[in-house]
Amino acid sequence: ARSYLDERDPAFVSRDGSQTVVLAGFTEDELEVAERLRAELEGEGVRIGGPDVVNPEIGEQVSSDLARAELIAFPLLFLLSLWVFRSLVAALLPPLVGALSIVTTFLVMRLVDGEVTSLSIYALNLVTGIGLGLAIDYSLFMVSRFREELADRADTATAIVRTLQTAGRTVLFSSLTVAAALASLLVFPLRFLYSMGIGGVIVALAAMVVSLTVLPAVLAALGPRVNAGAPGFLRRSADATARPTRSGGWYRLARSVMRRPGTVAIVTAGALIVAGLPFLRIAFVPADYRMLPPDSEARQVAETIERDFGTFASDPIQVVAQADEADGERIAGYAGSIREVPGAGAVSPPRRVDEDTVLVEVLPRGDPLSERNREVLRDVRDVDAPVPAAVGGAAARFVDQQDTLADYLPLALALLVLTTFVLLFLMTGSVVLPVKALLMNLLTLSATFGLVVLIFQDGRLEGFLDFESASGIEATQPVLLFAIAFGLATDYGVFLLSRIKEARDSGLDDREAVAFGVERTGRIVTAAALLFCVAIGAFATSGILFIKLLGVGTALAVAIDATIIRAFLVPALMALLGRWNWWAPAPLARLHARIGISEAAR
Repeated sequence: ARSYLDERDPAFVSRDGSQTVVLAGFTEDELEVAERLRAELEGEGVRIGGPDVVNPEIGEQVSSDLARAELIAFPLLFLLSLWVFRSLVAALLPPLVGALSIVTTFLVMRLVDGEVTSLSIYALNLVTGIGLGLAIDYSLFMVSRFREELADRADTATAIVRTLQTAGRTVLFSSLTVAAALASLLVFPLRFLYSMGIGGVIVALAAMVVSLTVLPAVLAALGPRVNAGAPGFLRRSADATARPTRSGGWYRLARSVMRRPGTVAIVTAGALIVAGLPFLRIAFVPADYRMLPPDSEARQVAETIERDFGTFASDPIQVVAQADEADGERIAGYAGSIREVPGAGAVSPPRRVDEDTVLVEVLPRGDPLSERNREVLRDVRDVDAPVPAAVGGAAARFVDQQDTLADYLPLALALLVLTTFVLLFLMTGSVVLPVKALLMNLLTLSATFGLVVLIFQDGRLEGFLDFESASGIEATQPVLLFAIAFGLATDYGVFLLSRIKEARDSGLDDREAVAFGVERTGRIVTAAALLFCVAIGAFATSGILFIKLLGVGTALAVAIDATIIRAFLVPALMALLGRWNWWAPAPLARLHARIGISEAAR
């Protein structure tokens, strides 16, 4: 432990002299030690905080919040499924598949965490919400298609086969696109991001496996009883919904959009671009005390030090040098050179940690992560060291994180674009549709990121969402949100394109196939998006800021994609391009004929 009494360093005393900081390192469980200290020092005016307490507290809060979010989500998901299916039995299936997918994911991730690599505790919790949403989406499409086949007078066995040939293959492609999007996070050597990448791949595949194995078995056992548990008028309504029609609201909307496709495309794309403009002024912040709720003691301690102390004594720039006793003079000269760095503030005398290691601490004034103090860090790193030395601390971690994200982001984006393009080409046989899907995904993400900046960086909706803005976005969240939202946007695009392609392959002309596809998927995609927004949007109840941001951001992306993109922009662009939507160079067309996988038309 270190305090003012050790070195009489004024950095440990507040400006008014009424408070002091004691620095201590814990060798045991940080939260457990903190609780023991609170009990022993109760009533003494002592508060406990610092990075060693903040990080475990965030992890514990995340686990608690997400468990509560799942308890909130499941009843709502069941009620919404009941509204969608109008049948008690059918409504039970999506939550059932979701629960099985979560259990499967959790077991596999625990195995990976213990036997293969060490995963972030945040990933172990976060992917359960994503998996719940995906599993419900997939089961929703499978059950809807099964009921559609039954309504077409197919027997149970035939309905199962047709469901797997059509919706089942779509679910397979969809899960692969989501898994590929989240696999792009594996390139980052940051534990949180590569853990989310591993978890995302596992959860997408687990949701797919359960939806294509367990769910068909349950449907085969139920047969027509899948529609049981509904009053007669609801059963008739469900039967009507399951039958193909060219007079529904979604059909009429698609035909209306395709009458003025250019105008609709320009207005829609323009609105999404304008919504994304705030993202151009995004500011990044670390995952520190600002992620905790305002009533957290660890956050209050950090805010007090930042407000009342001349230097931020708990987050110094730490210079660790390898030096023995004979290097004393050279280390003293090195420390003197560091003191000459503009803005360095208080620089502690070299302190020997062990026989081979010396520590020098630099305490610049103000927020250690300000642009000014990040420049101080760079200048300290530029000082010539007479012995091997490394510079760390909060500012160093933040700067290194930014540099790592910038270095690996191009590779992650390239892999994301390439895998998505290949998978969509294999499904559609077109090179135009994958490019168009990528562009529409970017529009979805543009609007989402712009709204996220307005809400969380600018502090809009602070009262409604119950948070206090950190005046920036935690640096890894845009990368994570991009991968998740990109995968989900492609997910809904796959469901729509599969029905359009199926209708076109059955003999309908291009515009009629688009309208028919929108009609057959419009209600289901909207319902799936609503259910997913509930599953992931429950994260908005978290007291941890970046978890709240992830929940709200993902829900916004899903809502924008399932409504504006799928109802307006897709039909408009499909109408503008006509038969060119399905174009591919002759060599690629022949390749697709050999290896492409298409849905089996009825």
